[in-house]
Amino acid sequence: MQNPEPPITPVTEPRPRLMRQYELVERVRAYDPTVNEDLLNRAYVFSMQAHGTQMRASGDPYFSHPLEVAGILTDMKMDSTTIATALLHDTVEDTLASQDDILKQFGPNVARLVDGVTKLSRIELQTDQAKQAENFRKLVVAMSEDIRVLLVKLADRLHNMRTLKHLANPDKRRRIARETLDIYAPLAQRIGIEKMQDELEDLAFAELNPDARNSIVARLNFLRSEGEGIADKVLKELKEVLSKNGVEAELEGREKTPYSIWRKMQRKNVGFEQLSDIMAFRIVVSSIEYCYQALGVIHSHYHVIPGRFKDYISTPKPNQYQSLHTGIMGPEQQRIEIQIRTNEMHEVSELGVAAHWGYKAGAPRTDGLQYRWLRELLDIVEHVQKPEEFLENTKLELFQDQVFCFSPKGDLIALPRGASPVDFAYAVHSRVGDACVGAKVNGRMVPLRTQLRNGDQVEIVTQKGGTPSPAWERFVITGKAKACIRKFIRTQQRTEYVLLGKSILEKLCKQEGVDFSDKAFDAIAKNFQSTTVEDLLANVGASLQPAREIFNAAYPNHRLKAPEKPIGVVPAMKARPKTNAPLTLKGLIPGMAVHYARCCHPLPGDSIVGIVTTGKGVTIHTTDCETLESFARAPERWIDVGWSDEKDKADMMVGRLDIVLVNAPHSFGGVTTVIGKNNGNITNMKITNRTPEFFDILVDVEVKDLDHLTNIIAALRANKAVNSVDRTKGR
Repeated sequence: MQNPEPPITPVTEPRPRLMRQYELVERVRAYDPTVNEDLLNRAYVFSMQAHGTQMRASGDPYFSHPLEVAGILTDMKMDSTTIATALLHDTVEDTLASQDDILKQFGPNVARLVDGVTKLSRIELQTDQAKQAENFRKLVVAMSEDIRVLLVKLADRLHNMRTLKHLANPDKRRRIARETLDIYAPLAQRIGIEKMQDELEDLAFAELNPDARNSIVARLNFLRSEGEGIADKVLKELKEVLSKNGVEAELEGREKTPYSIWRKMQRKNVGFEQLSDIMAFRIVVSSIEYCYQALGVIHSHYHVIPGRFKDYISTPKPNQYQSLHTGIMGPEQQRIEIQIRTNEMHEVSELGVAAHWGYKAGAPRTDGLQYRWLRELLDIVEHVQKPEEFLENTKLELFQDQVFCFSPKGDLIALPRGASPVDFAYAVHSRVGDACVGAKVNGRMVPLRTQLRNGDQVEIVTQKGGTPSPAWERFVITGKAKACIRKFIRTQQRTEYVLLGKSILEKLCKQEGVDFSDKAFDAIAKNFQSTTVEDLLANVGASLQPAREIFNAAYPNHRLKAPEKPIGVVPAMKARPKTNAPLTLKGLIPGMAVHYARCCHPLPGDSIVGIVTTGKGVTIHTTDCETLESFARAPERWIDVGWSDEKDKADMMVGRLDIVLVNAPHSFGGVTTVIGKNNGNITNMKITNRTPEFFDILVDVEVKDLDHLTNIIAALRANKAVNSVDRTKGR
């Protein structure tokens, strides 16, 4: 367990002794008898000479850093090429050495790895997000070719985080810590290096939120002092119980890191005392059969905490992690988590991809394409247009907790929590996603916006020639799905803009008595930074270039007529008159103009607030309305208001419902009948999405108050034609 980070003070501790050449070689030889001693020796000397007298912020020789990075990778039992890359990884970036020098002296393999790590290092040197994203795209390609690029960079970041306290600039420390939490820790998790992930997260947490971390550390220390010896008693009893039932196992206990405790408290919205798995006990056995036997023994001796069992052996995580997890009321009446795994599974959980380097089983696979998540990132590279969009979608892929779903053939698909059947379709293949028109979950047709759950079997219904719906972007959450949908929307918009631009110019040419000709406009396209005439027409259609200016350039000798009314401009719609408040409200000056916000449709019974708008009076919002965020910095405009106790019972207000309706005869009639029978009056109805199975409709209903609307919602939910119904705001 790590102690809280002390305040930053001048460095006074003794300098660490540098590892010698022979010591590094012997560390590698201990697990790899085929160590390339000559390569390591040459890389050691080259790096030491290249960095020369350079110093780190800690006052240590700069060469100590690549040497420590190499040491971290020897703990992961990496091959000689990777260790040499670690020694050389900063030479091209920070010294006079060039990429050609590395190629000539160490060969193409080491040179390629050093180049990949160098490109990733440049991410940290860029303040411009577009440049950062572009470099990250290059990294993804480099990782797909050789995953060792990522391993070296993760080790590099880990050592930098261990020495972060020596940086004097607090903003730089926070930037590095945030980048670690946003990019590097999730990457470590994705390749299964749990130990490195935990340390990266906790070191970043100590910098970004030291007060929260110190509070959790203090509570852990208190629990240790109060329950001194309890962990040993629990381990002893568990070992005895297993041994008596013929299960020989190695047992150990460990505390969760402060950051993982904090994250769970935030995710579950619970206090420290409500967590049941602060202490986890690991049972390591010799075979899978003994894993399940040990589980049976534990469950037969102790009360199981409901909802705490997970089988990652039959259904491994995407990073190849396998284990049985269960929560029990264990020895000493302690709520504890038990993890049961084999020795091989334990090695994978600690070292991830590095555990498969397999010196005994021959040459390991070095490309990253065995990882589905990395293939997904490559797909995003192909579909996004802007670098910033790639970085956004990449974070979507790296972050969220996961659910595991199955195809009809039994293939396992891992998706972020909250994913929909559309996300599932795009995870199968981009063409399946594009052609998706419906979905069955566990054999039942469901709306495409349905959130998937662990264990769901998902069947995607496709249609030849099907295209993505722009509405999907509102509910899909995977980066790949968003990238593909946005690409389709861009392509579709461009086609429409080209047609509109051509129509505008044709109309202008007709008014001026000139025959429209593609050649005339093609000749001047480059003058307006357009490669082709289609680009030019698209810019006109999108209002990025004035049609008259384009026409004048194409026909410079044409005599201009007096301007007529603008081309392609649609008259603005008249604003609908605001309706005065039908009810009296508490907290308002008599005679003040009052309007009800259409973004949230407040009803009597809602908690409300008034916002003063110059020249318009007061607009009433519900207190949870998202629009209120835009007034956060103007507290002087807020008025504390409430509903009057003596309101006119005949007054009616509008509530808005979002209904998913089965596409079947009489469905619409059933909805209107239910609303009418419950004394509601439909004032507006709009179909927002339609599939062969479902209608999505927005319905505005006049009701007396919130209770009245709630009764109508309950009655609609009882109707078999209604798949779901909710009150909606902001649409």
